[in-house]
Amino acid sequence: MTENSMQAAVSDGIRRKSKADLKELVMRAVFIVAAVVFIAAVLTICVFIFAQAFPAIAKIGLFKFLFTVEWAPTDGIPKFGIATMIVGSCYVTAGALLVGVPIGLLTAAFMAFYCPKPLYKVMKPMTNILAGIPSIIYGWFGLTVIVPIIREMFGGGGRSILAASVVLGIMILPTIISVSENALRAVPKSYYEGSVALGATKERAIFRTVFPAAKSGVTTSVILGLGRVIGETMAVVMI
Repeated sequence: MTENSMQAAVSDGIRRKSKADLKELVMRAVFIVAAVVFIAAVLTICVFIFAQAFPAIAKIGLFKFLFTVEWAPTDGIPKFGIATMIVGSCYVTAGALLVGVPIGLLTAAFMAFYCPKPLYKVMKPMTNILAGIPSIIYGWFGLTVIVPIIREMFGGGGRSILAASVVLGIMILPTIISVSENALRAVPKSYYEGSVALGATKERAIFRTVFPAAKSGVTTSVILGLGRVIGETMAVVMI
């Protein structure tokens, strides 16, 4: 290689590195701007909500607002007690997690390690479709299917915390399944193969080695599901 060709190669390498550094700098700036916009949007929403709610809270008192059970904002003397809503939300959230988390994690393990490819090609799109169904459809399903089943099995009206928990547990399944499956597939195969090589069964290798290694992703899926449950209104109101 001549001296001129060597210099040309070095110059070309420098130019490529400069372009790569410039792209990295631009993308870093884009990510920072996106993060700042997201934080600003959240803070703006919080400020707006508290600004609108502060006059009522200041008038009735924070203690009565949080710990009384009467909610009648249209009466002559308005009452703004949200204790019933808080307790009901806690019960429904706990019930939905009890329904959705075990089923979601087991389904994610099945899709990642056991599911045949033909079946996987059907289950994966179906899971993604479930994530896009509007809340009102889930609420109507719960009202017309889940509520009658609970009424027949346990008596009463059927429109209960149990019905809401079942419906919300179904609603969070797509989130938990998708995120958990991606987390499980991201674990290096050497973890699973090493565990099996040491004498573990397939199930033990999955639940004792792969799941702990994917703990951050699995926890993220549960937190995202929890966020959807807490923020859900339409389906719960219908049920």
